[in-house]
Amino acid sequence: MFKTLVYGGLASLLAAPVLAASLTVYKSPTCGCCEDWVSHMQESGFEVKAIDRDNMEPIKQRAGVKPELASCHTALIDGYVIEGHVPAADVRQLLEQKPAVRGLTIPGMPQSAPGMDIPGTPYEVLSFDKAGKTEVFSRYPG
Repeated sequence: MFKTLVYGGLASLLAAPVLAASLTVYKSPTCGCCEDWVSHMQESGFEVKAIDRDNMEPIKQRAGVKPELASCHTALIDGYVIEGHVPAADVRQLLEQKPAVRGLTIPGMPQSAPGMDIPGTPYEVLSFDKAGKTEVFSRYPG
């Protein structure tokens, strides 16, 4: 089952208290959209530790992110992997529901996702398991 959300209409969800988990983000030191996503997560109430890396490939491999699921940054929280510009509301839902998945991803870099913030591009947040099998977690109209 999936949900369809409008990113701008999530104010009440984003204002909800965050569970006691700290988010560690591995990102390029020169990527502005990664910095913007970190800000999105902080503004949504997450405690974020950002670690700059010039080579993200070893991080993605250790996290179990296959190339077709990859994006620009990789985050770890409470045993889950968050790959790319996943909205804070989806991360919160993941932590509350605790499904048996490896994590969430938005492959590539959709222009409408948090941290990119250029309206108009629909995208899906996918859950993925250890084998890389994916399912739609949520959809955004862009």
